[in-house]
Amino acid sequence: MSWIGIEFVPLIPWQLILGLSGAALLYTGLAVWSQARGWSLRFLTFAVLILTLLNPALVEEQRKPLKDIGVVVLDETPSQQTGDRLSALNSAFQFIITQAAAYKDSLELRVVRVRHDGVSDAADGTNIFTDLAHTMRDIPKRRFAGAVVITDGQIHDVPKSPNELAGPIHTLLTGHRNEYDRRLVVKKAPSFGIVGKPLEMTLRIEDSNMKSGHVRLTLRRDGGEQQEISAPIGADFTAPFTLEHAGATMFELAIDAKPGELSSRNNSAVVSINGVRDRLNVLLISGQPHAGERTWRNLLKSDPSVDLIHFTILRPPQKHDGTPLNELSLISFPIRELFEVRIGDFDLVILDRYQLRGILPSSYFGNVVDYIKGGGALLEAAGPAFADSFSIYHSPLGAILPGEPTGNVQLKPFKPSITAVGRRHPVTSGLVGDESSKPEWGRWFRQIDVTTKRGHVVMAGLDNKPLLILDRVGKGRVAQLNSDHIWLWSRGFEGGGPQAELLRRLAHWLMKEPELEENKLSAKMRGDTLEIIRRNIDDDNKSITLQSPNGQRKTIKLTRRRDGEWGADVPVTQTGLYEISDGDQTAMTNSGSLNSLEFADIRATDRTMRPVAKATGGGLLWLSAAGTTNKPKLRRITKGRPTQGRDWIGLIANGDYIVTGVDKISLLPAFLVLLLALGGTAAAWRREGD
Repeated sequence: MSWIGIEFVPLIPWQLILGLSGAALLYTGLAVWSQARGWSLRFLTFAVLILTLLNPALVEEQRKPLKDIGVVVLDETPSQQTGDRLSALNSAFQFIITQAAAYKDSLELRVVRVRHDGVSDAADGTNIFTDLAHTMRDIPKRRFAGAVVITDGQIHDVPKSPNELAGPIHTLLTGHRNEYDRRLVVKKAPSFGIVGKPLEMTLRIEDSNMKSGHVRLTLRRDGGEQQEISAPIGADFTAPFTLEHAGATMFELAIDAKPGELSSRNNSAVVSINGVRDRLNVLLISGQPHAGERTWRNLLKSDPSVDLIHFTILRPPQKHDGTPLNELSLISFPIRELFEVRIGDFDLVILDRYQLRGILPSSYFGNVVDYIKGGGALLEAAGPAFADSFSIYHSPLGAILPGEPTGNVQLKPFKPSITAVGRRHPVTSGLVGDESSKPEWGRWFRQIDVTTKRGHVVMAGLDNKPLLILDRVGKGRVAQLNSDHIWLWSRGFEGGGPQAELLRRLAHWLMKEPELEENKLSAKMRGDTLEIIRRNIDDDNKSITLQSPNGQRKTIKLTRRRDGEWGADVPVTQTGLYEISDGDQTAMTNSGSLNSLEFADIRATDRTMRPVAKATGGGLLWLSAAGTTNKPKLRRITKGRPTQGRDWIGLIANGDYIVTGVDKISLLPAFLVLLLALGGTAAAWRREGD
């Protein structure tokens, strides 16, 4: 393709040319005013000279046309999977491609597919304009013909100033006008809360056909029993609850579906709230001063989440040496307040080398037993007195202690070891290393000999006898450490041992921290893989039932990973809540966002794209209307003309090109300029001389 035109390439700057032109016009004007003869010839001479300075040339360009670029954006996000929307999208897309083939020599179409692949997080909804802007970076503005967006209108990144968009941007809407849907909206919910404290979440039920009334709302916590609430339609309401344990708690909320609804996907919601404990209250009673007393105190005082109350009994009440009472201690031992009034306020009670010395009445030990059975925790750190007649085993506590003293105290060096059960128990697993490792720990020199009545022996000592026993009593927990020499590890004797980690785990297991449960089913997402972990102290393997977000169930076989732990990695392709159960326990986890903006409202709408169409001159057409299917025609439109009509949309024909060659011919060659200038001057001189 060639183009012919005239081009001016000034020989001197434009400013000088304008100045000379002004002087010539002034001179000519004065000549006309004075009625000088020959002024017209001089004007023509000036014009020839000025035109010569402009240097006009006849230009012929060899041009190569460039194709305009149009963009088709396909909204293939999950909300488009409702009803016949995907079918309408594909049909409209193929129709546009077919029509665009007629303009293949001047138009290139680029296709952008907006989707949430796999289990990608759809929390931010459908971001059409983010992907469109990314594509537009590679398209020169002078070649952009326009964009066609095929969507249901649920777009969540529409620019606040659509006037800044290059246009036109046409919208073809899938779905139908005035679709009916009901949805549950979580307006406000805490991300965390204190265990045992009252909390609430704010909910709202919206119904496109009903502005009032009530529906049944079911609430299920961690896969447990359902709770029913009568919830109002069209008004915010609060649902009170309390967290029962530390860690994540999953609340499943759902309302009954109604016939004719667009989808029941947004009739439910999931809220995950992380439970945190308030400061833990620990009561430490030391029966007598000894080298290991500071070990317990330092451990508990170093934990910022623990409030420690510590008493040491310095002398038995029956000892009489004449010392005045006001010099024995600063305060009296508040036994009634601790063991009757406030016993239920403690999360853990530690008896460190305590013995029966007539200080605590038998009824107070009974209070401790009731406290344990009701959900409390007791740690008995036994000393030599545990084996004699003053042992607390001879109090009501003997009914809940897992080890019965034989009356012997072993005074021989030994290295503590982890038992087979201990390798599976979270309190002691991993303290040694792998399964074949033997602990290289410092020795202890005293162990109280006991007979195990119940519970799990997780550590053994001299002659493989029970050193650390863990047991559950009612709703509570009891631990019994049958030696008072753990302090040797804290001093680094013979290299020491994992004293701090062992006692930290022991205290937190007693206080029911979720990560230290010995029988626990858990699941978490790692990318597009669901990792299932089942920890079991009996080291048995059960099949797992996995329920996907769409309700499908399948059985998963776990494989052994280490002592007491079985697991499986399951690839997932759906966004939503997954429920895992072994028959006794249930765990939940989510892929992607729990309550995605993508499904907050899935009704097709033209509200979001109407301002864009108005600002860019694009069309806004419904593909389905009154039971018919509308497929708009595609046209090429020159700049400045309307780009949309009742049943058609237009892409601009920009006519851009690149120049491949240029030929120039001067319109005023030098000999012609000289001839015209001299001729005009001579004619003017002769005219004025007549």
